[in-house]
This record gives sequence, structure tokens and C-alpha cells, in this order.
Amino acid sequence: MEKIKEPLLEPILRWMRLRRVKPHVPKDSVLLDIGCGTSVAFLKSISSHIKYGMGVDFKVQLYHWKNITTKQLRLNNSLPFGNSNFEIITMLAVLEHIEYEKEILQEVYRLLAPGGKLIITVPSIWSQPILEFLAYRLRIVSEAEIRDHKRYYTRQLLEKLLIDEIGFQNFHHQYFQLWMNNFCTVTKGK
Repeated sequence: MEKIKEPLLEPILRWMRLRRVKPHVPKDSVLLDIGCGTSVAFLKSISSHIKYGMGVDFKVQLYHWKNITTKQLRLNNSLPFGNSNFEIITMLAVLEHIEYEKEILQEVYRLLAPGGKLIITVPSIWSQPILEFLAYRLRIVSEAEIRDHKRYYTRQLLEKLLIDEIGFQNFHHQYFQLWMNNFCTVTKGK
């Protein structure tokens, strides 16, 4: 099978996201990576640090390796896991692609154990024209990925959504990659 070459900036941007997120994952945690991608890069990079990792994505193939499992899953409005099963849930460059944003976040809340943490990266509203230029003109980021973006975020939009609408607590936010991306963590109350 021939591997499709990804646009030039994609692996660099992915590496920068993963580097930002890794320090926020506690040792020996049980983690769900929503939108893990076909390469399962994040879970593979932290497998020695976590107790167990489950990755879901509509593009991923079934995969079992040491303490990592994947499941092919289209993100609609529910997730097929039991209540309070995960200590950490990551959504890295995923939420902007999801049609049913609030429903999935309500499911994430349900799946997190009390005190569990959600870690999100999403593009900022300022990144839209730059990402479109990089994708459509220079073709160094994935055109299909950028075309699939349903929304872009600010700190205020994320805080309103996660705290006011879903009910998470302990909102922490930073812009990174020159304000082009949002990094956010929230927790489920105990």
C-alpha cells in the first residue's frame, strides 16, 4: 500500500500540538483520544507514560499495541463508552470539525471520571485566513482539513461553551503558535 504524502507543515504542526499537551497528562492515567488520526501519533508518543489509551477516529483502523487500542468511530452525538471511564480525554485539532459540538462535549463530560481532565486544542479565529492561504494557495497544510472546519474559537467562546453550557470547571487557556491556536484544559467536578 502506497503511503499518501502529507502536506509539508502537517507533521510540524502536529508535533507542536503534542509537545504542548504531553506535560498535562498525568502518569499512569487512562486516556481517551478523540480524533486520534490514522497514525495514532499522540497515543504512541505517550504510551510509556499512560496506563491505557483508547483512540477513536472515523479514519483509524482497528489497532492493538501494548496499552493502546483504537476503534473506528464516526463522531455524531454519542460515544459508545460507559460513564466515568476515563481520567483524561484529549481532542487535539478535532472540535472544530465536529457537527454536533455540544452533544459530543456533553458525552465527554459523561465519560470523564470525577476530577477528570479534558484537554483541547482548536484553531483561533485569527488563524482562519492564514490557514486558508497555507492550504489553498501554498498547499503546505491539508486543504481537506481546512475546508472541513465548521468553526474557529476565541478564549471567550471556549469558556462560555465549556463552563457555562457544558458545566466543566477550572478553565485554563493559552494561545500558542503565535495566537493561531487555543490550548485549553477543564475538569469535571468531583
